[in-house]
Amino acid sequence: MTDDPRSDGSDGTTDAGSARRSRAAARDPPRSQGFLTDRRVALGVTFLVAFCSIAYELVYSELLTVFFGGTVLRYSITIGLYMFSLGVGSVLSAQLGDPESNFLRTEVYLAIAGPAGAMAIVAINSVPAVTFPGKGPLVLACSHVPILVVGVLSGFEVPLLTDLVEDREETIFASLGRLYPRRIVRGVLGIFFAIDEPDQRSFSEVLGVDYLGSLAGTVVYALVLYPRFGIVVTVFALGLLNALAALAFAAWTASGAARTLSRPSAGQLRAVVVVGLLLTGTYGGIVGHPDAVDRAVTTTYLERAIEGEFPEGTADVRALSYDTTPYQTALTYERDLAGHADTETCLHLDRAIQFCDTWVDSYHGGLVDVPMTTFDDPSSVDVLLVGGGDYIAVDHLREYGASVDQVDIDGEFLELARERELFRQYHDDAHEYEKLNTTVEDALTHLQETEKTYDLILLDVPGARSDETLALYSTEFYTLLRERLTDDGLVVSWVYTSGDHPTHSKVYATTVREAGFDRYLPYYVYDDLDGDGDLEPGERFYVLSDGPTPEPDLDRAESEYVREHADRFDEWRWRSLPRYRGVESNSIFHPNYDVIVDY
Repeated sequence: MTDDPRSDGSDGTTDAGSARRSRAAARDPPRSQGFLTDRRVALGVTFLVAFCSIAYELVYSELLTVFFGGTVLRYSITIGLYMFSLGVGSVLSAQLGDPESNFLRTEVYLAIAGPAGAMAIVAINSVPAVTFPGKGPLVLACSHVPILVVGVLSGFEVPLLTDLVEDREETIFASLGRLYPRRIVRGVLGIFFAIDEPDQRSFSEVLGVDYLGSLAGTVVYALVLYPRFGIVVTVFALGLLNALAALAFAAWTASGAARTLSRPSAGQLRAVVVVGLLLTGTYGGIVGHPDAVDRAVTTTYLERAIEGEFPEGTADVRALSYDTTPYQTALTYERDLAGHADTETCLHLDRAIQFCDTWVDSYHGGLVDVPMTTFDDPSSVDVLLVGGGDYIAVDHLREYGASVDQVDIDGEFLELARERELFRQYHDDAHEYEKLNTTVEDALTHLQETEKTYDLILLDVPGARSDETLALYSTEFYTLLRERLTDDGLVVSWVYTSGDHPTHSKVYATTVREAGFDRYLPYYVYDDLDGDGDLEPGERFYVLSDGPTPEPDLDRAESEYVREHADRFDEWRWRSLPRYRGVESNSIFHPNYDVIVDY
C-alpha cells in the first residue's frame, strides 16, 4: 500500500477536496504535528453532527404531522427535501475555504437554526385566524423552510470534515479493518465489481461515519429522545449537542494550533466560543428541566390553538394539566365561551376535543345507553369496548350489569384516568367493576388473536386524523369486528357527519360495506352546545349490522340524559349502506388517505 502513489496524494489528482487542501496549505502556515492527526476525534465529531442533523429533520416531520396530518406524506416530503438540500449544501461547500473556521461556524449556525426552525414551525402555524388569498399554501411552504436551512448547513459538514481528515493512521475504520475478513469481503465484491487496492480516501471514511451517525440519530430519537422528552425539549437537546461540538472543536483547534492563528482568526474563534457558551448555557437549562419546559411551551400553544377555533375574543382557555404518553398527549383545561353562563372543563387528546363536562353525558348516552336498550336482558350482554380509556363508558355499562372486555393500547392513559379527579368524577371508579376485564393491547392485534364473540362492540376510538389511526378505519379492522359478533350482534361507533366531511364519509361507508356490513341505524344526540338554551345536534352515531335490525327502546335506558331527551331522537330507521361510484375503501395494505380528516 505504501507503493501506491495515491496514498500520499502525489499523483496530482484534481478532485475538489484535494484542490481545497492545496489552497488551504498555500494560505496557512504548517500546523503542529498534533493538529487533527488523531482522526478518532475528527470522526467522532462527524458522528455527532450527523446524529443531530437527521434528528432535527425527524422533529420537523413530527411537527408537520401535528399541524398538517398525513404521517407518511410529511415524513416522505421532509426526508426528500433534506436529501435535496444536503446536495445543495455539498455543492455550495466548494466555495468555502478555511475548513476549521467554517466548520466551527456551521456548528454554531446549526445550534441556532435547529431549535429556531422548530419554534418557527410552531409560530407560523399559530398565526391568528386571519384569512387572505393563498394563506394555506403560504403557511405550508414556510413551514418547510427550516428543513432546507438545516439540510444545506448539514451539507457543508462532510466536505469540510473531509478536508480536515488527511492522515490515515489511527483511524476508526483502520482499526475495524483488522477485525473483518478482508480477503472474503474483497472476494465477494470482486464477483460484482472491478476491485483494486484501496486508495485510502478520507471522503469514504467520513461518509461512512456520517451514515453511522444518521442511523444512531434515527434510532435514539425514536426510542429515547422523543418518548422521554417530547418534541420541544428534544430539539433543544440536539441544539445543545451541536453547541458542545462547536466548543469542543474550538478548544481542540486552539490547543493544537493557537500559535499559528492570525489575529482575525483568533478573534473569530473567541466569538464562536462566546456564542457557543451562551447557547450551551441556555439549552442546558432547558434540557435540565424537561417536564417544566415541555409543559409550559405546549400548553401555551394549545391554549392559543383552542382559542383560535372560535371567533376572535369569544374564548378564554386556561390549561389545568398536560400529560404525554407513548401514544398521545392529554390536555385538560377550562374554557369560558361568550354566551355561555358557566365555565366548562374539557379534555383534548392530541389535537381533538374528547369531551367537556357540559356534554359528557350526551356523548356516552349515545355511545352506550342507546344501543344497550335494544337488548331485552342487558345484564346478559357481552360487550367489547375498544378504547374508552377514560372508563366513562365502562361506568355506563356497569349500570346495566353487562360483562365488559375492554381493549386499549394506551396503558399510561388508563392509569391517568384512574388517578385524576376530572375522570373519577365521571367514571366513579369503574375500573374496579367486577365484570370488567381490561387488556392493554392494540385492538387490531387483539381481534386477530381472540376467538371470543360479543353481542355488542362499542368503538370509543380516536378520529381519523393521521396515518396512525388508519387501521381503525380499514376493511381489515371492520371485517374482524364482524367476525367477532354473535349472530344478533351489533357494532356501534361515533362518526363524522357527512355534511362537514363528505369525502371521509364516502370512504368510511365504502370501507364498512366492503367489510360485510350492509345496514346502519344513524342517530344524533342533542345538547345545548352554544349556550343559548336551545338543543342542537351534537355527536353522530351509527349502529352497524349484517343481520338483525332491532330498534332502541329508550324507556329501558339507565341514563337520565337519554330518558330526559328521548323525544329529541330521530325516528328510528335502518338504512342500507350507500354505494359510491369511484370511491375506494381504505385498507391496511392499500390505504385511501381520503379517509383522513383534516381540519
